[in-house]
Amino acid sequence: MALFPQRFIDDLRLQANIVQVVQEYVPLKRAGRTYKGLCPFHGEKTPSFHVDPEKGFFHCFGCGAGGDVFKFLELHEKLAFPDAVRTLAQKFGVALPELTEGDEHTRQDAALREALLKAHEIAAAYFRDQLASPAGARARQQLKDRDVLPQTIEQLGLGFAPNSRDGLKSRLLKQGFDEGSLVQSGLLVRRETGPSTGSGPSRATSRDGEVVDRFRNRLMIPICRDTGSVIAFGGRQMDADQGGPKYLNSPETPIYSKSRTLYGLNLTKQQIRKVGFAVLVEGYFDFAQLFQSQAAPAVASCGTALTPQQAQLLHRFTAKVVLSFDPDAAGQGAAARSCEMLVTEGFDVNVVALDKGADPDTFIRKTGAESYRERLRGSRPYLEYLLDRAAEGLDLGHEDNRRQFLGRMLSVAAWIPDAAARDQFADRIAHKARITEEVVRAEIRKAAASRRTSVTTRELPSFGQLKQAEKALIWGLIHDTGVAMHALGELDEADLENLAGREILEMARSLQNLQPDLLPSTLLQRLSTVNAQLVTSIAATDASPASVPTSAKALKRLRLERERAAIKREIDRLQEVGADPYGDEVNALSRRLLAVAVELDRDITGRRDE
Repeated sequence: MALFPQRFIDDLRLQANIVQVVQEYVPLKRAGRTYKGLCPFHGEKTPSFHVDPEKGFFHCFGCGAGGDVFKFLELHEKLAFPDAVRTLAQKFGVALPELTEGDEHTRQDAALREALLKAHEIAAAYFRDQLASPAGARARQQLKDRDVLPQTIEQLGLGFAPNSRDGLKSRLLKQGFDEGSLVQSGLLVRRETGPSTGSGPSRATSRDGEVVDRFRNRLMIPICRDTGSVIAFGGRQMDADQGGPKYLNSPETPIYSKSRTLYGLNLTKQQIRKVGFAVLVEGYFDFAQLFQSQAAPAVASCGTALTPQQAQLLHRFTAKVVLSFDPDAAGQGAAARSCEMLVTEGFDVNVVALDKGADPDTFIRKTGAESYRERLRGSRPYLEYLLDRAAEGLDLGHEDNRRQFLGRMLSVAAWIPDAAARDQFADRIAHKARITEEVVRAEIRKAAASRRTSVTTRELPSFGQLKQAEKALIWGLIHDTGVAMHALGELDEADLENLAGREILEMARSLQNLQPDLLPSTLLQRLSTVNAQLVTSIAATDASPASVPTSAKALKRLRLERERAAIKREIDRLQEVGADPYGDEVNALSRRLLAVAVELDRDITGRRDE
């Protein structure tokens, strides 16, 4: 895949005024050395969107979106990176250079992704052909029995994987794909044990190391990016006793990350924008009935709790979500975790409760789209639903019950990122529990402060808990690049192991030969979207949480302390089982323990051997 020269991208970034670009879409006001305005990527009434012209990045404290000027155009205009480069060059009257092929690693990575996308495109066509063939008769009947119309089958791209070990494999090999990349695509799988236990009936003839089709005897559902490209598949069993899970999904690949994908968004995103909300359902066929009946625009989480990345993706199109629940499951399991995530991300969340045991698929097939729309119109705000649920069975006239109710609701209130919304929720709690509003508000503020509920002032959930030293180094990479890169250079690769920010710090180390003034923007460009958002969230703070050089030493010391503890545990283990047979090993470990202790002492005292 042809690429723009890195020097051209760096020069264009320096010439392009990010404030000027953003102001074409968002009214900005100066706030100290930065600018702020209402975020264009999610609905808000109080500005939380900041642009730093000096460092060349934007960041929203509400939804977490962030990046450089190219990323802003990618997100706002739904452009691929090369198109964002072209758009920016046109805005500033910069001539585009001849495209180059980039370095070897970049070429190989781009070629692999392009090959995987092409393989999935061919696989989708193969599955559609099989559904239309005589072999697909039972699959067509199953779809008919589920009231899925031919037009819907075509729109969703549904297909059928026959009970063949190498049908798709043969098709793809004939198209010129190599077996290794097809295994990497997830469309084929290498068998490592004897009999098959996967998606088709067990066969004793499976041989170790044999490469076969991953999906066999399954109704196939293509999973797409929000742009429409097929990147994965879900396969539903044709027979309950065929072995393997009821739904078999593609594994994570270079083009597919389950935590960053919402099923159906490519088909409904325009309607979501138009009506101002999305219905979140669990399964593929829940989505299919909502889409077919046009009851409401939907996306599917496919039975798992929503991730922060999925929530941020959805936030690009709406700030309101309605969840369909079985009444017995509402507020429990994955549904409850999804609600908590959405509230934390600043969404307005409503709940529509269907009849006991019903899901959107069965409800719409039984009662029709208008009945479902009527339920949607009667949906309740999730927070009010939780208030009533928490109060069920409690006599709030008794002090102990009021205390119990308040305790439950304090944890709920701590999810809410907006202070005004928290106060409104506090007033509802106070009214229901007959407690003074001021008391409840004060308690909720304490709970919110202790939980640090703002998505961008706490560590992003997908990265675990970033250590203060990591945040200081990341902050320094943007604001004090030379010092931060020198500090990173003092660290060994082992010092970065097990760190939440390891990918960011390792990427920065790989750019050590770059000019310091180019490193921040290049780093943001090279990082994944989520990692770039993490960097901008840290860089948007006014000051580093700690000294950069001291933070680097702290990370080294942490690694040495972990190593010392591990050596001590191993020595203790060997001594417990009897040191005589392991004398040499214990002596070697003791010498290493002494060396680590000396290195720790040097780090703490600053002493060095003369």
